[in-house]
Amino acid sequence: MTEQKSFKRIVRSRMEKTGESYTAARAALLAAGDGAPKSASGAGPTLTASDEVIRRRTGRGWEEWFDMLDEWGAVDRSHKEIARWLQEAQGVPGWDSQSITVSYERARGLREVGQHADGFTVTASKTVNVPVERLYDAWVDATERARWLPESDRLRERTSTRPRSARFDWDDGATRVVVGFESKGQSKSLAALSHERLPDSAEAERTKAFWRERVAALKEALEARA
Repeated sequence: MTEQKSFKRIVRSRMEKTGESYTAARAALLAAGDGAPKSASGAGPTLTASDEVIRRRTGRGWEEWFDMLDEWGAVDRSHKEIARWLQEAQGVPGWDSQSITVSYERARGLREVGQHADGFTVTASKTVNVPVERLYDAWVDATERARWLPESDRLRERTSTRPRSARFDWDDGATRVVVGFESKGQSKSLAALSHERLPDSAEAERTKAFWRERVAALKEALEARA
């Protein structure tokens, strides 16, 4: 008889936070959608996909995978060891093995949401009613960037491909900002950024709030001039 200790752990954690019954908390967790359990820092859902999706892709649901990982002793293994075991011993493809590993580590408190081997990553995006070339220039051209980012000189361009992507060092280069651009039509485009290598969850939360504010200012500045 399986015990599903790791999975029950995150269900009960949600119950404590929301006051839901075990059944309701479990259902919300397996849905991995709105209202899904969050990390200790409150940032994002614990699971990387819904139970339905992971079962369709791997043949097992989250409860089964968590139980198998507990029995194997994954809590004492490294990220690489877990992912390798899933791939080699269980036949799980690369992307799915990473998805399962990250979700298990989050559930066990071994990894926070947004945490990677080189630090934390946060993301932000904004759709703006301007052509993609103008949105790209608003990031890469220092004069244009200063219109919406007062700390414009904190971004130092590393590489860029107009109008598709740009990579920047932030401040002393300890962290990096990567921005992708996508046309949504003749006069609409999307900028999606990730700020990588942040040192801890507290800095990640501050940085995420900062970029949400700045991309809103970017949209306002560009559309006011359109």
